[in-house]
Amino acid sequence: MSKDAIYIALAQIPQGKVVSYGELGRRAGLANAGRYVGTTLKQLPPNTQLPWHRVVNSKRELSFPEGSECHVRQRRRLEAEGIVFINGRIDKSNFIN
Repeated sequence: MSKDAIYIALAQIPQGKVVSYGELGRRAGLANAGRYVGTTLKQLPPNTQLPWHRVVNSKRELSFPEGSECHVRQRRRLEAEGIVFINGRIDKSNFIN
């Protein structure tokens, strides 16, 4: 599987929009690759410029444990881009069609 394809697809997610791990895999040309996408994103360096925070789980939630430093950081970044959370879930209108 190609990490480069994932990075390219990730770089194309516009500000103010999100995708699921599985959808990012599909956009990278990798079927049924949601877990692989998650593993790949976990390996990004801390100073990456790629918008990793725009990838969420299929339940429209952040995958990090609620209240954890990573959860707070991801949520803040998304909210700064105008992403709307309703009861801990991202509003469907924020997803790329």
